[in-house]
Amino acid sequence: MRVYVPLTLPGLAEAHKAGALGPAPLDAYAVTPALREWYRSDDVEELEYAALGRAAEGSLRMLAADPEAPRRRVVVAVDVPEGAVLTDPERGLDQAAYGEVRLAAAVPLSKAAAVHVDAGDAEEDVAAAAAALGAADRGDDDARFTVDGAEDHDLMWFGVQEIPNLIQ
Repeated sequence: MRVYVPLTLPGLAEAHKAGALGPAPLDAYAVTPALREWYRSDDVEELEYAALGRAAEGSLRMLAADPEAPRRRVVVAVDVPEGAVLTDPERGLDQAAYGEVRLAAAVPLSKAAAVHVDAGDAEEDVAAAAAALGAADRGDDDARFTVDGAEDHDLMWFGVQEIPNLIQ
């Protein structure tokens, strides 16, 4: 099963140094039944792109909590057995939790399929979005517009072997 783990660049550096994403439990995103119903598509690639987008928002939340981290969203795509993924049935109908899963164990970085990172030209919009996230969560429409501005930037795809270049 493909899952998308949100990180920051410092978090990616820690994972690279440790050789694993962790410690467990680890929040991630995947194509879940709730995400499938919300997105209303049977196209697996579209659904995985939606899960990646949810993880990018998770990365944005991490950036909002870490003002020292470079303003670039980071998502690591990893392949894990389905039994390694847990969902919270209590949050199944919560729109904020669509696609949300939890990994019960750390995941070796060798299981990573790819790393997705914002390009440098996204940093200004990502910084503004991270700063506006709290107000957007409280219903401020202007702040939501600012947060949505980060979503206008597609994350770039990198092979796992390129991680050392990303964390320099």
